[in-house]
Amino acid sequence: MKKYVIALDQGTTSSRAVIFDKCGKLLHKAQYPFKQYFPEPGWVEHDPNEILETQFRALRDVVSSSGILPSEIAAIGITNQRETVIAWDKVTGEPAYNAIVWQCRRTADICEEIKSQGHEEYIKQVTGLPIDPYFSGTKCKWLIDNVPKVRELKENGRLAFGTIDSWLIWSLTDGKLHITDVTNASRTMLFDINRLCYDQKLCDILGVPIESLPTVVPSGKVYGEINTSKHLLGEFAGIPICSALGDQQAALFGQKCFNVGDIKNTYGTGCFTLMNIGDDSSVRTNDLITTVGWQYGEETVWALEGSVFNAGSSVQWLRDQLGIISTAAECSELAETVEDNGGVYLVSAFNGLGTPYWDMYARGSIFGITRGTTKAHIARATLEGIAYQVYDLIKTMEKVSSKRVTSLKADGGASVSRFLMQFQSDILNTKVICPESAEITAFGAALMAGITCGFYNKDELESGEITRIYTPKLSQEEIEKLIHGWQKSIKRTLNWENE
Repeated sequence: MKKYVIALDQGTTSSRAVIFDKCGKLLHKAQYPFKQYFPEPGWVEHDPNEILETQFRALRDVVSSSGILPSEIAAIGITNQRETVIAWDKVTGEPAYNAIVWQCRRTADICEEIKSQGHEEYIKQVTGLPIDPYFSGTKCKWLIDNVPKVRELKENGRLAFGTIDSWLIWSLTDGKLHITDVTNASRTMLFDINRLCYDQKLCDILGVPIESLPTVVPSGKVYGEINTSKHLLGEFAGIPICSALGDQQAALFGQKCFNVGDIKNTYGTGCFTLMNIGDDSSVRTNDLITTVGWQYGEETVWALEGSVFNAGSSVQWLRDQLGIISTAAECSELAETVEDNGGVYLVSAFNGLGTPYWDMYARGSIFGITRGTTKAHIARATLEGIAYQVYDLIKTMEKVSSKRVTSLKADGGASVSRFLMQFQSDILNTKVICPESAEITAFGAALMAGITCGFYNKDELESGEITRIYTPKLSQEEIEKLIHGWQKSIKRTLNWENE
């Protein structure tokens, strides 16, 4: 008897495996971090084999520690950090280079070149995306142009490109499946979100052979079964892989944002706000991304998205680079020891700014420091800086959609910070709703997999009781004063690296 669905949640800083029962309740999870590589300023890489090792160790460990049997698992669902690209050998399965992470800004010059060639409007209309190093296509071009092994594989017809979902499914099936779901494909800057297929012109512009790209499939479908002699996964052989979604689309689905206008924000390594816009793929704006929300059966849902590149990563920076805190939770505790930010603002533009600025040359800055500034003020300014960036993108989304956001569904690791959630509610002057579990991204992948294999009914299953609702407490005058300081800080941060 099938009793469980497992989500593999491959994130930017760690790999998780999460078990959900028939009622959608989270039972157990295992999580392992992996190393971040910064070979040059603004560059970010991961080891593809370490991603596999941590992800599959999490799968093995969550099953063994929970005491469930592999035969009781109805399906596996996958969700992943988006835009991160791996190049590998189709024959041997060996990576040709480290994964280039979504945060990496090394392709800024390539983006400028594409803009100078006059492709900006075409790319916006076809893909729904601005030209930015954030997306996968320019990363593929960089790999071809700069890594001899990748060029050799291309010339020999053995080159495989893929985002993390592709890499996991390839590895789980011993190379039998080279696929990607439509949500991940829509982030490559190579994919036509109107026709739901790769665009040959864009592949030609970037010099990416279309045959090196994975086949695009729906977000929910029985893709195949686990079947690998590697990675010590023998006991999982035969379990169907039934979903794949980029992490933010998985959170949108997991938050049950099934109605047009429903909106969520995930507070993870970055922050990503998505609004369900239904079956309309034609919405285009310079400030926001139009992306595929999910595809299941005959239904395709699109979404508007705003992106903050650094959120939880700014807290990690306080911990790992500055040593101001020893744990992420300590940031909130420290922030609450002071009454206000002391006039300090922190803009965490470590690798540029996303919505609504799309400035790849912005860099992180701290403003308003005096002799009275303490590490508590800096901790507070770091958390407030996350909320200000979300404020910017939600105000942009309200303007574009002509909809007032009256409530925001929040999830992700940083959403456990009561200080951050209250401050977010305060400056947005709106309700912030947090679910019982912060693991909504994993739940979204599990829910889609469970629906696909008949384990769940979408209309009946709830994702857990809401346990925290934050309501605004600041006056309009206080909000305006805080936002004014933030806007001054942003202006001084823009275009920093551009000579």
